[in-house]
Amino acid sequence: MVRQRKKPSKKQMTPREQAAAIVKVAKLSFTIAPGAVLFKMFGAVVNALLPIVTAYFAALTTTALVAAVGGNEAMRDQAIVYILLTALFGLFGTAWSSVDQYIQASMRYRVESEVSDRMYEHFLSLEFWRYDDKETVDLYDKSQKFAQFFAWVFDRFANIISQLIMIVASIGALLIINVWMALGVLVAIIPGVYLQFKLSRAEIAHWNDNVETRRVKNMIEWNMLQPEVVVDLRLYGIVRYLLDLRMKLRDKDEKTQIEFERRFIGRRLLANGAQAVAEVGSLIWITLEIVAGRQPIGQFVYVQQVVSRAISGATRFISELSSVDEDVANLFEYEQFMKLDVPENRKRQVKSPPETISVEHVSFHYHGSEQKVLRDVSLKIKRNQHIAIVGENGAGKTTLIKLLTGLYAPTDGQVLLDSVPLTEIDLASWHRQIGALSQTFNRYMFTNIHDNVLFGDVDKHDEAQLRRALDEAEATTFIQKLPQGMNTLLNNWMEDDEGNKGIDLSGGQWQRLALARNFYRDAPIIILDEPTSAIDALAESRIFNRLFSDKSKTIIAISHRLTTVKKADVIYMMQDGQIVEQGTYDELLARRGAFYHMFESQL
Repeated sequence: MVRQRKKPSKKQMTPREQAAAIVKVAKLSFTIAPGAVLFKMFGAVVNALLPIVTAYFAALTTTALVAAVGGNEAMRDQAIVYILLTALFGLFGTAWSSVDQYIQASMRYRVESEVSDRMYEHFLSLEFWRYDDKETVDLYDKSQKFAQFFAWVFDRFANIISQLIMIVASIGALLIINVWMALGVLVAIIPGVYLQFKLSRAEIAHWNDNVETRRVKNMIEWNMLQPEVVVDLRLYGIVRYLLDLRMKLRDKDEKTQIEFERRFIGRRLLANGAQAVAEVGSLIWITLEIVAGRQPIGQFVYVQQVVSRAISGATRFISELSSVDEDVANLFEYEQFMKLDVPENRKRQVKSPPETISVEHVSFHYHGSEQKVLRDVSLKIKRNQHIAIVGENGAGKTTLIKLLTGLYAPTDGQVLLDSVPLTEIDLASWHRQIGALSQTFNRYMFTNIHDNVLFGDVDKHDEAQLRRALDEAEATTFIQKLPQGMNTLLNNWMEDDEGNKGIDLSGGQWQRLALARNFYRDAPIIILDEPTSAIDALAESRIFNRLFSDKSKTIIAISHRLTTVKKADVIYMMQDGQIVEQGTYDELLARRGAFYHMFESQL
């Protein structure tokens, strides 16, 4: 069972913080789409006042009609004028609604696109260690929620302004008739506003406290829907266990939110009752006034409409405000995420493969841990040299590769390219010299075989080289047997425009595609970290024979297969984060040390 540490609830936002957050949202929205924002704010005023103005003329129309029925012919013409004006306002409202919907959709698209683009670019520019950092991932989850709904936040903000104007205008309109009636309606809507604030704050605290709960639930759901994972789930008999665990996590998150609503039912009923009493009381008062002859009959329609607008405006105001209250609370996580440091631009460029890659007294531990994964590691790799790095799992081999590629910086010591520290070099230029393939390679299941190989170098489109890469990876044979050849989609849940369904590849076939991608890249430095674990030994031997026979490339290989390791010019044997032996294959065998004992069974 997954146990999660209880974290303190996040401090609630003050009204000043909420106002500041809304202003920030408005500023960013205005920067992206100024015209649409101005239109939206003007629309907020129109949407608030138009129903009240319409109600006013409807009331005048009713009064005029009653007078006309009583024999006042002059009021007959007046009634017609009021009807026409009321119809005109209604037509304007309909036309305005259509235009407003288009502007809203356009604005949401522009704002959402800009914000999501900024977030994606920032996320993909972070220092590499942050992708392993739990705090960064938590912050990303919260800020992503805000980014996804950012465009709607300002939309809600405009609706809040509109409803607030409607409330104020409605209360003002009632003041003209009777001060006490206006105050009664105002007092009646206050409890509902307060209760919704309390509820929304409880929901926000619950959301922040259950980020990990949702993450675990989502991971379980994702795994249960992957065909290749379902096999393991059934064979190990854990389907029922995971279903039950998913339900417990879901209840902890979603069912608790429903409990918040249940606890507020009684108070909400009281608040709604106060509003109903205010509305009925207003109508009774105006009825008595009309019967006594102190108010024209049209005022009944006016009061009924205005009080209804005030109460409904308050209800919508509460609903929109609670949504914004939740969304702007996540604005702080979004801002904090966007302020995370990204690597500085480095000016030193790598224009050709270095003559020597040097690792000098390098030690390293991962962020958030003091346990050293590498300890005082030193080695040199000469241009076009073929080396192998071997050792038991956990010896530090893959971590060393991460430092060589610059994804991580050493805790102590340095990695040098021709005497220039890697920390001073533009990593993009360094990565253009490298073709890296590990046992955890990417499977681009959203596209076809051709593009999977093309992703090795999207800046060039060389079909002849692409086919050579497939031949070298021994992938051509199985591709030719597929109905759509290189255009075959690589997911059996997908279908192309002609109705051809995708397929699932075996692990070995995926590895051949990944190898082909690496060969197509044709980089001068090749890094291989157990890249053929799913390919049979004979095929692997043929592939590595071709690789190691190419003396124009630098090859750094990690492998547990002796047939691969023995082809290297120099072998580095690692144990517990240190290099304990180095030399040629024959030298290490003759020494009968750690290398010999590791591969003794294969000898």
